[in-house]
Amino acid sequence: MTHSLLMAQVDENLKRYIRIGNLQSHFSAYGSERAWNNDYYEGLQWPALYPQQDNAVIKRAWMGVEDFTDESGYNWGHYSLYVAQDATGIAVFPMELTQSAKFENPIVYVDGTDINAVFANQIDYIDEAQVADRIVSNVINTSMGLTQKRDIYAFSQEYHDDYFIKVYTFTNTGNTDWDDDIELNAPLKGVRVGWGTRYSLGREAAYIIGYEQSYGAHSWVSRRGEDYIDHQNDLITEANSVADWLRAGFSWMGQSETNDYNNIGAPDVKRDGRLTSPNHAGSVVLHVDKSSTDAADDAFQPTFLGWHAGDRYPKVEDLRSYNEPEMFQVYEMLRGIPFGDGSGGQTRMETLAADPDSYDPWHLHNDGGGTNVMITYGPFDLAPGESIVIVEAEGINGLDRDMCELIGQRWKKAYDNSSDSGPFDLPDASTTTDKDIYKNQWVYTGRDSILKTFGRAKRNYESGFGISSPPQPPPLFNVKSGGDRITLEWNASPSESDPNFGGYRIFRAIGKKDTTYKEIFACGFGAENDIRYSFSDISAVRGQAYYYYISSFTDGSGNQNDLNPTGILQSGRFYTLTTKPAYLQREAVNIYTKGDFPRIRIVPNPYNIRGNGFTGEKNKIMFYDIPGKCTIRIFSERGDLIKTIEHDDGSGDQEWYLTTDTRQTIVSGVYVAHFTDDKGQMAYEKFIVIR
Repeated sequence: MTHSLLMAQVDENLKRYIRIGNLQSHFSAYGSERAWNNDYYEGLQWPALYPQQDNAVIKRAWMGVEDFTDESGYNWGHYSLYVAQDATGIAVFPMELTQSAKFENPIVYVDGTDINAVFANQIDYIDEAQVADRIVSNVINTSMGLTQKRDIYAFSQEYHDDYFIKVYTFTNTGNTDWDDDIELNAPLKGVRVGWGTRYSLGREAAYIIGYEQSYGAHSWVSRRGEDYIDHQNDLITEANSVADWLRAGFSWMGQSETNDYNNIGAPDVKRDGRLTSPNHAGSVVLHVDKSSTDAADDAFQPTFLGWHAGDRYPKVEDLRSYNEPEMFQVYEMLRGIPFGDGSGGQTRMETLAADPDSYDPWHLHNDGGGTNVMITYGPFDLAPGESIVIVEAEGINGLDRDMCELIGQRWKKAYDNSSDSGPFDLPDASTTTDKDIYKNQWVYTGRDSILKTFGRAKRNYESGFGISSPPQPPPLFNVKSGGDRITLEWNASPSESDPNFGGYRIFRAIGKKDTTYKEIFACGFGAENDIRYSFSDISAVRGQAYYYYISSFTDGSGNQNDLNPTGILQSGRFYTLTTKPAYLQREAVNIYTKGDFPRIRIVPNPYNIRGNGFTGEKNKIMFYDIPGKCTIRIFSERGDLIKTIEHDDGSGDQEWYLTTDTRQTIVSGVYVAHFTDDKGQMAYEKFIVIR
């Protein structure tokens, strides 16, 4: 379908969230992103399956122009502005923020609850002809008459779901506010744009190494592409996928001087050692128009690619004439001159320290806010109506969760035992006796991973977004808890008519939704494996929580180009991932007196925190064979009422997470559970908790 939208003023607080791939984030109406949500730094979640994986801190963006005459007739030698939420109505005027989808989001039910309903208002319209799975379109006018349009392309295909391609179009519209009137009608001379982006790498890791990393205080910044002009026509293939000549800047988490151990990778020293920060995050430049009349890629752009101190930048406030000195400083920064002595450079920042693995990077510029990936462009001359196009991809990659656990646990074992000198296996198949070298070398494989991500983004963009598409997921996925099974039903994927459609796969996680999923069912076309639209999970264990997703998959025949690995493709897990658990439930029973059998059961009893509970669900016990409606009162051994549970779902099961009505976790001891059904019949059982 085609789509037309009459642009008008939009609320600067408006956001659109992309939630379809391994990288997920929000985009703001005012044209840039600040991650702080008054609670934590939110955005750029990777890997998005797990909690507290936010990597965003802030993206500061600026525009500048020379010899500019504003609508009042005042001539500025240099006029600059800061693209920020606080500048709305002064320098920045949000006009559009929409998200389109290639197909409707699937409906996902768990025991009657519509899981995806909360995201319904994030999709503004469906465009079956668009090439990307999601496109966020954002337009802002500015006080200099330069209009910025951002089109953010996101894909759910498994080899291309860890980056966003961002197409920026800067047009001299002459529109300096929210209305349709054109206030200016003159060329814009020496236009420069640019942005500094800071990453936390990530939120979970900040809890491990220190809160200040939540705003990127200890982040390194490196760059690649110093020799881009010599390689711009080189081919990137899957067989040769790491191109360090790409114009790219990226960041990773460095050492905090407050820690007395090597914290590269943020190993969880208080638990199992899992690496909580394998992340390498940044941007790659895919295309820059040579001029408004020459759309060929300019190999000499960007103007500046490197690093800049996190909070050291010239302030541009209310755009009055006395701000012109600061506007000149902004323009100089965009021209490639860092703001402040020693506050930036186009070097690979880590080369400035003798031992970057043990050096706190913020000391290179003494800005406690950390370090930004800095990219600026220009100058461009734009006559009225003329445009310039800049294309970047922003992505994140690094070790996967299984490797983070494997490497981190081995490091932790040596950390706990000072006599443990390995040997430790390194990525290049050699060995070392140093646990920190072992850990760090594995973390740094993320550099190749992010460059591979950037290379795939480049090939995707230059092919006209020609990557092979996975099949669409089922439009309906219905999960129902039951007495002897958990039933899963789905509707046929619209892609079933495709010649390369393969079938369906169901994956399951136990105890929590953010863990390893294992395939438990597959069906397809063929005499021995007929297509089906339902599955009964009869292997489920009573009382255990189960999470599922269903994927459509191809037979691999339609994925033969070199834009990613060949073979089978499947629809993204996040379309149908259940975020509410399903349970194996028994039918309700009547209350029995103490002399009768069977009796109400409490499982496990005794409960021991050291290991006899339910997988992935700490502090949980189950009451089995109870009435469909009853009141459960928990008493301490001395008779104090500590918890009241109203059970009314009609099943014979009820969970309890060992907390009191005042949200306190109960201590070791003997407890009594007292049951009263809706007819006044009563029963009780004792149980023991061991901590």
